Amino acid sequence: MKLTQLALAFVLAAGLVAVTTAKPTITHQDLWLMKRVGAPVPSPGGKWAVFTVTQPAYDAKDQTADLWLVPLDGSALPRQLTQTKSTESGAAWSPDATKIAFSAKREGDEVAQIYVLPLAGGEAERVTSLTLGARQPKWSPDGKQLLFVSDAFPDCADEAENKKAATERKDRKYNVRSYETFPIRFWDRWLDEKQAHLFVQEAKAGAKSRDLFAGTKLIASPGFGAPNTDEGQVLNAEWSPDGMSVLFTALTNRHEAARAPVPTQIFEIAMAGGEPHNLTSDQNGYSQLQFSPDGKTLLCTATEERRDQVYSLSRLTSFPWPFDAAKRVVLTAALDRSVNRFAIPVGGSRVWFTAEEAGLEKLWSVALAGGEVAEEKVTDHGCVTGLVAGGRVLVGAWDSVANPPEIASFGTNGTGIKLLTHFNTDKAAELDLAPVEHFSFTSRRGKTIHSMLVRPPNFDSTKKYPLFVVIHGGAASMWRDQWVLRWNYHLLAAPGYAVLLTDYTGSTGYGEKFSQDIRFDPLKGPAEEINESADEALKRFPFLDATRQAAGGASYGGHLANWLAATTTRYKCLVSHAGEADLRMQWGTSDTVFGREINSGGPIWGDKAVWNEQSPAMLAGNHDKGTGFVTPILLTVGEQDFRVPMNNAILFFTLQQRLNVPSKLLVFPDENHWILKGENHKYWFSEVHAWLAKYL
Repeated sequence: MKLTQLALAFVLAAGLVAVTTAKPTITHQDLWLMKRVGAPVPSPGGKWAVFTVTQPAYDAKDQTADLWLVPLDGSALPRQLTQTKSTESGAAWSPDATKIAFSAKREGDEVAQIYVLPLAGGEAERVTSLTLGARQPKWSPDGKQLLFVSDAFPDCADEAENKKAATERKDRKYNVRSYETFPIRFWDRWLDEKQAHLFVQEAKAGAKSRDLFAGTKLIASPGFGAPNTDEGQVLNAEWSPDGMSVLFTALTNRHEAARAPVPTQIFEIAMAGGEPHNLTSDQNGYSQLQFSPDGKTLLCTATEERRDQVYSLSRLTSFPWPFDAAKRVVLTAALDRSVNRFAIPVGGSRVWFTAEEAGLEKLWSVALAGGEVAEEKVTDHGCVTGLVAGGRVLVGAWDSVANPPEIASFGTNGTGIKLLTHFNTDKAAELDLAPVEHFSFTSRRGKTIHSMLVRPPNFDSTKKYPLFVVIHGGAASMWRDQWVLRWNYHLLAAPGYAVLLTDYTGSTGYGEKFSQDIRFDPLKGPAEEINESADEALKRFPFLDATRQAAGGASYGGHLANWLAATTTRYKCLVSHAGEADLRMQWGTSDTVFGREINSGGPIWGDKAVWNEQSPAMLAGNHDKGTGFVTPILLTVGEQDFRVPMNNAILFFTLQQRLNVPSKLLVFPDENHWILKGENHKYWFSEVHAWLAKYL
């Protein structure tokens, strides 16, 4: 072969290598089928952590979720503990670290029950058989008993009465829901008459359980209740260090939820029986009860619930044990950030916790006795979540926009992060997943506004790219340098879009005032900041095409997308998922009420102009002026969404059709506030991409 031919062959080969080694763009299948790693639960001595791993599937019946075990010193690979179709939740270690209790609905179970798995080998044994199921197990300090949560019908004192009541309701000839107090719904389900109660029993099969709340005045009071969650009512409970009593948090004025704040208070109930008694009775909502390793301090988070303000910070708080409310200490009073999770390693004198800041969830610490808060520099990107201590070890999860969550330990001596699992790291490394790029600017209102930009795959600096402005929900949340399933940044960018993520006023991670400044201005001010951020991005990044901009969001982000539809023509198209059309209608049909009144300055029948002036549907006159209601909009909603009910989407779609604005409505009959089923999620993304492609 001649030299020129050889040189040409090398050039062609090099070109071929460059093409074939380019990282592929993420697909929906890549995203959906990645294993989902749950938060770790470390053993008492800090040797092991147990956690769930979900293997997703597009068909729900093919999805599996099991418990795994990993040594916290990283000396071995994780190993699988269970292999069943059911999902295990609420894993809890026995004090001697030989057994794990969890809740699961296995073959033969009509509802989830508590199981105990011996680590030495053998099958998990079911230890409860309650008609209404069992969840949230916690071992007593001596390892002989299990505390757990189960539901109970009003006035039922034991299992026999609950079983009888359940049978009577099942045999009824009529079908009706009846309510005398608010709330009546939560996210995607109607609430019923059942209450969450605390039960205790010996940690073995066949033992009789005892309802600690049965016959008490507390549960008979009209305001008693537990906070609602996606998994039902949750009672945050903790054994006292001596095992002689149980502490828990509960609502005392739940029946006033439509007209007042409903903070959770701390109670104590003796194992010997009797009436629970209040340890706190103030305007703070308490959660995450946890004793220090020496049993001398009770720690928790506390959020001030006010009648004149929303979005107060969650602060790390301590009380001495035995309990003395007068000696309450707010450990993070000087830190203008909300505490998410906290942990206390054995033998340490500091409490470690995580808090959001400008797109990250960082690790911090403070002395158990109080004092200056220190930021712990374990990483400069991503988010630390699920923080907990096992013995002297801090463990949790870590992820970023380019790294799906993995179990990790965190050095308390500045040694940083050590990944203990690698379920998805290799797969993620194969994909073209650009890191986020942070920038901030000063808005016209004088506020510092933080944003992140995600570049499109196969980025070429010589090309021009459309800009997709994506708006987060909340409003009390923030865009995070984190792996996201529902609105995955890279999957949104996959067709060749740059994605802009802006934290508008009302977002968390920038101090209490920044979050609370959304009061009286729920949509107009934040929307202006979103538009200003898009302008700033166009100045900073020359590869962005100012003539091709789109915007979209979900929940509060959907509210803001609807506001943009009503007030601007700068975007070629819009996407709104679960967005409100009218503030008053949202107030009257959502599963939350009073906070909306606080945000707007008063009830809907008062003189507060916000209800009318910042309701997107009420601005339809902008269509005649050419300043709004001209932009094509894709509206999507889950029919089972009770947080932003479907009537908002229907109203806004009807309005677009009335004004002859190009619009499309997608209603998912079996989805709630989020599109969570695999095939529905895939179809939703395909429709969003098609809508953007049509107009960009």
